[in-house]
Amino acid sequence: MLYPFFRPLLFALDPETAHDLTLAGLDAAASLGVAQLAAPRLPPSSVEVMGLKFRNRIGLAAGLDKNAAHIDGLAALGFGFIECGTVTPRAQPGNPRPRLFRLPEAEALINRLGFNNGGVDAFVANVRRARFGPRNGGILGLNIGRNFDTPNERAFFDYVTCLRAVHGYASYVTVNISSPNTKGLRELQGEGELDLLLGGLKGEQKKLAQLHGKYTPLVVKIAPDLGEEDIGRIARALVRHRIDGVMATNTTVDHAAVAGLAHATEEGGLSGRPLKDKSTAVVRSLALALDGALPIIGVGGILSGADAKEKIAAGATLVQIYTGLIFKGPELIAEIARALA
Repeated sequence: MLYPFFRPLLFALDPETAHDLTLAGLDAAASLGVAQLAAPRLPPSSVEVMGLKFRNRIGLAAGLDKNAAHIDGLAALGFGFIECGTVTPRAQPGNPRPRLFRLPEAEALINRLGFNNGGVDAFVANVRRARFGPRNGGILGLNIGRNFDTPNERAFFDYVTCLRAVHGYASYVTVNISSPNTKGLRELQGEGELDLLLGGLKGEQKKLAQLHGKYTPLVVKIAPDLGEEDIGRIARALVRHRIDGVMATNTTVDHAAVAGLAHATEEGGLSGRPLKDKSTAVVRSLALALDGALPIIGVGGILSGADAKEKIAAGATLVQIYTGLIFKGPELIAEIARALA
């Protein structure tokens, strides 16, 4: 792979500019067939989860392709599944720039993007144009959230609007209630708020399955900054409402692990290596509380095959990467695949 050559050039640019250029280049390479030829051969390691057959356990986490505009380019890298979003009902610009910061010494990012996206209608149009997806055997997760100006007491209506829009095109749908960059969003993890949201979405899932003749699993993405009591309470709620899977975890608001580094005091969610142990601890606690009742997707701080194996050993069935891809490049996918084969 040529990523080690290009990385210094990309890291010399503003992170969002580098992000956009990389995805544009990947799209071009995929359309010419170059990305597919350059992608390493991955050992077979298929697994069935939530009634879906994944060709391997390695997924792309939400956040990198917020508008589902680069699905086919990303699919050429060999992921077993891809998750796009977070999408909201209405388009929104997100938080003011700068809002994405690299911490190279820690192999970490801090972001306060704030669900910047073009809205669910444009999102679905992009998904429909992509070749990769459930129509052709690809596993595509679509991640939904609420608009920044929607109060939590009306959050359900934003989630159900998005669920109705994406249901027919998703392999599974992730309900994001754990981003630290939308004010008040994490409060939806509270006992009363979570019960109302999950109960309503599960009822809507059933209606949509009957309407379209297609069952689309629901996954809930939780925060890494939860105590043991809250993890147990959330696990019981997930089982009670028959949610299909849980994703652990989102980014952390705890920046203690990067104290003293440039950008460490910026507001936003911290991802990358400093998140690894915190995220893995949540996976381990969830696995104990759930006792196999539903699968766990482990995400947070995976920068090597050993990191991925650690998530699996803690109780995850699948893993996702994002920040690791930024620092290690596409070769990380092959390294994880070999480690998990």
